[in-house]
Amino acid sequence: MSWVAAVPVVGKIIDKVFPDADQASKAKTALTEMAISGELDVLAQQAGVIKAEAQGEGWLQRSWRPLVMLTFTALVVCRWMGWASPDLSEALELKLLGIVHLGIGGYIASRGVEKVVTKLRS
Repeated sequence: MSWVAAVPVVGKIIDKVFPDADQASKAKTALTEMAISGELDVLAQQAGVIKAEAQGEGWLQRSWRPLVMLTFTALVVCRWMGWASPDLSEALELKLLGIVHLGIGGYIASRGVEKVVTKLRS
């Protein structure tokens, strides 16, 4: 699939999501750069792997990613609520928060790619 050809179609979606023209322009530029660099192809492949896991036969195969993210999120929440060990360093806390941030960002990106691919295929 040529992502470069899909950019104008996705650009219309971006216009609806970002009411501010400057933000929409930045998002379109980033999308175009991702399409040209091949980054969207990588994201689409990753989304395919996640989708295959989600449709897997075993409960653990389908659930391991959400379980890992929930575990890290729970660790961060426990720290904020004061329920964590006082020996937990700020550096480790920031690493955990970074993992949660990366995981949530990856989930959002993969869902976004999946929705766009579905719309482009129909």
